[in-house]
Order: sequence, then C-alpha cells, then structure tokens
Amino acid sequence: MRILLIEDDARTAEYVRRGLAELGQVVDHAADGQEGLLMATTGQYDVLVIDRMLPKLDGLTLLRMLREGHVRTPALFLSAMGAIDDRVKGLESGGDDYLVKPFAFSELYARICSLGRRPPLQDVQTVLSHGDLEMDLLKRTVVRAGKSIDLQPTEFRLLEYLLRHAGRVVTRTMLLEHVWSFHFDPKTNIVETHISRLRAKLDRGFETALIHTVRGAGYKLDVAP
Repeated sequence: MRILLIEDDARTAEYVRRGLAELGQVVDHAADGQEGLLMATTGQYDVLVIDRMLPKLDGLTLLRMLREGHVRTPALFLSAMGAIDDRVKGLESGGDDYLVKPFAFSELYARICSLGRRPPLQDVQTVLSHGDLEMDLLKRTVVRAGKSIDLQPTEFRLLEYLLRHAGRVVTRTMLLEHVWSFHFDPKTNIVETHISRLRAKLDRGFETALIHTVRGAGYKLDVAP
C-alpha cells in the first residue's frame, strides 16, 4: 500500500513511518495540514492517516475539503482527542475510522490494512462544465470563457449544485437543503442574496446569462433561458 501520513509530531510520525516501512509499506509524510491537502489531492494513495490537531489546516477541515473535492481515499484519524463527540465529528467529516492516542502499533496497522482492502471506488467526476463555464472540484477553480472567476466557499457550493443540475429547475428548498444543510425555512433571503452575488460574478461582462430565475419555481443554470 501507499500511505499518506499527515502528522505534525515528529516523534509520532517517525515511529509510524518506520513501523509501516518495516512491513513493506510505502509511506509519504506531511507535517502540516496545507501540505497534507496538496499531497492528498495530487498523489495516488490507498489510505490517509490524519492527525486532528495540525498546523495551518486542522484535520477535520482538511478531510472535509478532500471530500468536497470528491477525493474518496479511505481516511483514518489518529488523535489524542478521544471523547465520543470528537470521534463522531471525525467520522461526520468524512473519516472512515478513528484511533485514539496512545495506540498500539499492531492495532493501527490492522486498521490501515482493513481500510486498504476495501474495493476501490469508481472514478468520480472532478470537472463540471456547461457551455463556456468550467469548474474544477479538486483545484477549486471556476473559469468562464477563459476568464478566472473568484468565488467564496458558499458561492462555490451553490454553483456546484447548479452545475450538477444544469438545464433543470432547482427550488429554493433544494438549495437550502443541499448548499446550507437547512431542513427548514430560515425566513431570510439568504438564497436570493447568494444567487444575486453569484450571478454578478458569473454573468457580468458576458453576452449570455447562465443563471436564470424561473418565476414561481426557482432557478436554472443553462445557456438558454
């Protein structure tokens, strides 16, 4: 297996790296969250081992970003934070397993092997496009007609949902549930405000509008009204 270990404690990292290498595994090491995110998105790994408390980018945020970018490599959290709530948060962020420090190396290796034996997931779509608009889910970039468009995280999620349903009407309720995880109506204009901001960034300066309001129904992303 090829394993990525994202761990800022040098002693722990060397202990794990050496033990896995002695068992014939290939181990790459990242000492902070930003480096780990870059390596995880650009490298081909069988298992990720991630510490919770990392400099520059914490482990939970790191894994959420990977999952939002559709990186599905099995991930095991290795952390001193062992409360039930901590473990639940780790699994909810996209983790497949959670092991509390201090740990027995034999258990760590058994858990890594278990994750590594899982059948590979099917290839997932990492680039979404419609007309002259293209979104790269891994690089987190949006380009229209060769022009780079800078989006805030919520705007990015909103556009991703619209792109995945291009040519179809999506309702305000659908957007609240899938972009903001609201399963109730917050009685605000949060959807309308973000649609307006996204439309300004996406359509301003171009002859053809992509985001259309469908009166009484919702919104639609399409090259034609």
